[in-house]
Amino acid sequence: MNLIAFGIAGLALILGFAIGFFISRSQTEAAHRKLQGKADQILLDAKEQARTVEIQARDNALKISQAAESEINRLRAELDREEERQQKRRNELDGRVERLEQREQAVNKRQSAVDRRANEVEKMHEEHLQELQRVAQMNVEEARGILLAEVEKDARGDMARIIRQIETEAREEGEKRARNLIADAIQRVASDRVAEFTTSLVPLPNEEMKGRIVGRNGRNIRAFEQAAGVDVIVDDTPEAVTISCFDPVRREIARRALSRLILDGRIHPAHIEKVLDDEQKAVEKTIVEAGEQAAFDAGVAGLHSEVLRMMGRLKYRTSYGQNQLAHAVEVAKLSGILAAELGANVDLAKAGGFLHDLGKAMDHNQEGTHALLGAEFAKRYGVNPAVVNAIASHHHEVEQESVEAVITESADAISGARPGARREDLEAYIKRIRALEDMATSFKGVNQAYAIQAGREVRIIVKPEEIDDLEATRLARDIAKKIEETMQYPGQIRVTVIRETRAVDYAK
Repeated sequence: MNLIAFGIAGLALILGFAIGFFISRSQTEAAHRKLQGKADQILLDAKEQARTVEIQARDNALKISQAAESEINRLRAELDREEERQQKRRNELDGRVERLEQREQAVNKRQSAVDRRANEVEKMHEEHLQELQRVAQMNVEEARGILLAEVEKDARGDMARIIRQIETEAREEGEKRARNLIADAIQRVASDRVAEFTTSLVPLPNEEMKGRIVGRNGRNIRAFEQAAGVDVIVDDTPEAVTISCFDPVRREIARRALSRLILDGRIHPAHIEKVLDDEQKAVEKTIVEAGEQAAFDAGVAGLHSEVLRMMGRLKYRTSYGQNQLAHAVEVAKLSGILAAELGANVDLAKAGGFLHDLGKAMDHNQEGTHALLGAEFAKRYGVNPAVVNAIASHHHEVEQESVEAVITESADAISGARPGARREDLEAYIKRIRALEDMATSFKGVNQAYAIQAGREVRIIVKPEEIDDLEATRLARDIAKKIEETMQYPGQIRVTVIRETRAVDYAK
């Protein structure tokens, strides 16, 4: 029984396994069939989509192909047109080249004709030139010289006209202000004395004093002249003797010593030397005091004592009758006023004006002009370099480096040129006037020359057939320049050129 039951159970188990297998197989097949259907459907859908995409791609390819073909046709048409244009242009260029060749041939023919004509003209020119030289009796160089002379004359005329125009404009622009400025400066620095006479004439109480001055066998006068370094002139001048010396300081010492000896009455060699020594010390003291006082009056401070002492020597120096120390103070004041009006350095201008004639106090045995000597002396004692340049350049011996130097020169001219500031002796005055007239008449085209206004102006009458109006301007400048270079004179000289044309006829 147990075996039967065990067999039934095994059979049932096998049957169960078989049934389960078939059921599972059927389910698997059903699922497989389902999946196969889905796959087939997906494949169909994919084929359909591929067919659709292929159709669209074919449409797009067709469109692109049609567009490309259209573009190719358009480009071919443009190329055809461009080729037509190029062909037309080549044709035009060929025609132009042909015309140019024809023109070149024509030009070559004309050039040949021109060359032949030029040769003929040159030959005719040479023939005419030879004929002109024969008729005019001058060669080409002479004719060129005449032509250049005419051109130079025209150029000088143009230059004179331009110079006159520039001078007129500058004069109109600057004269008014300069006149007001100078007038104001002169009014503010009006001097209480005009010219000073430094006398070397010693008055005597009587004629007998001349004999005592001379002494026995001329002993006293020789001793005095040797000790003082001067010449004592005893002539027919009543009750006076004259002291002559190139050094104004020595002349002043001798004058004072001789006056003291005359008052004392004791005139002999030993006493003469003592009096001269005393007067020399007194004059040296006076010189120092005069230099210090002048610097104070001029408003110039900080100068070395040696510079002040040298300036004090100008107390006994005159130029055309103008005392040089008073002149220095006046120039310093004028320079200060001009510098203040022009916005320049007032202190430098004052110092330059005060020291500008420092060189005139130097010993006469030194070489060089007073401007350069004074500048060198001032530089040696530490004077400002700008002031040194103003001293050295106030007569244009060196280049002016500052506006203060120009102001110094202007103030010096104002002080020396104002009416009555200077004088000169009659002989020198006559020589200067005659030299001025001779210099003016030495120029070509000058008919007459007259120095007037005490030599302050020269009037020149020119030949109108040789000097025209424009040439007169140049002549005035040339004469003024020559006067500046060759003559010495106080102040300034005005040059006036007069040209007059007269037409004369007679009624019969």
